[in-house]
Amino acid sequence: MPKRVLTGTVVSDKTDKTVVVSVERRVKHELYGKIIKRSKKYHAHDENNEYRTGETVRIEECAPISKLKTWKAIERVGAQLVAPVPSDNA
Repeated sequence: MPKRVLTGTVVSDKTDKTVVVSVERRVKHELYGKIIKRSKKYHAHDENNEYRTGETVRIEECAPISKLKTWKAIERVGAQLVAPVPSDNA
């Protein structure tokens, strides 16, 4: 069975080797038919403490690591590499 992969935003990186990722999904309201947002928080394993609050990350389902952690962070989504801007100070 394939592992589920979700994309979300890191909302907390305070604990050691753990990030809390908020995943939003859009669903249609059963009665009114309006599209609404539903969100859920997942605790994901972050071995090297490399992800920070506000980053968009991809998480993958895994075997339970602790009571709350059954996901692991696998990569950043849309990581921007910022190159230093050369200055023309002559």
